[in-house]
Amino acid sequence: MALFAIGDLHLSLGSDKPMDIFSGWDNYVDRLQENWLKEVGAEDTVVLAGDSSWGMSLQESLTDFRFIDKLPGKKIVMKGNHDYWWSTKSKMDGFFEENGLETIQILHNNSFKVGNAVVCGTRGWLFEAGEPHDQKILNREAGRLDMSIRHAMQYGGEIIAFLHYPPVYGNQLSAKIVDVLVKHNIQRCYYGHLHGQSCDYALRGQFAGIQFELISGDFLKFKPLKIQV
Repeated sequence: MALFAIGDLHLSLGSDKPMDIFSGWDNYVDRLQENWLKEVGAEDTVVLAGDSSWGMSLQESLTDFRFIDKLPGKKIVMKGNHDYWWSTKSKMDGFFEENGLETIQILHNNSFKVGNAVVCGTRGWLFEAGEPHDQKILNREAGRLDMSIRHAMQYGGEIIAFLHYPPVYGNQLSAKIVDVLVKHNIQRCYYGHLHGQSCDYALRGQFAGIQFELISGDFLKFKPLKIQV
């Protein structure tokens, strides 16, 4: 019952948004499928850390979700900045059920026990250097992260946090997000969002006593990262 993670699949099997025009994204769907089948078993769980589908609606994303659903293991899906299909949790859960997608669950203000670990997280947001409205969204995302971690506390075991946006990047810091992680003594945090040369500046190591790791799909060469046995 291993736990894996990968972000930023940017699937567009049901929409016209090709990614293989970008460096490192050639034949990425086949590479993802091949790596997934080699690494992930039926009893394992994979966290998808945002930007899973380019679909503009749940219906437009259905082909992508069917592809995800057929891959081995359970999948825990969270929101990224390009997940325009995202809706209320009840609507998404209902859509998955109506379409027979049995292996996909939504991470939103909640958490999931996976073996000896507990998965929690939220999208996150930009840094304090953004526009004034960013502060409102950042406060909301920090609140959602806090809610997710508190929900995770009921299970026992190590609480592992997942974000879409990097909470630390270069000399920029999303202090409210990091403060929540520190307050709850989170030891590990995984995030995506970064691509290409941006990955060169990603924090992959310790900050404020937390181990941060980048899990965007192209950075991982579309191979889900095992983070817990």
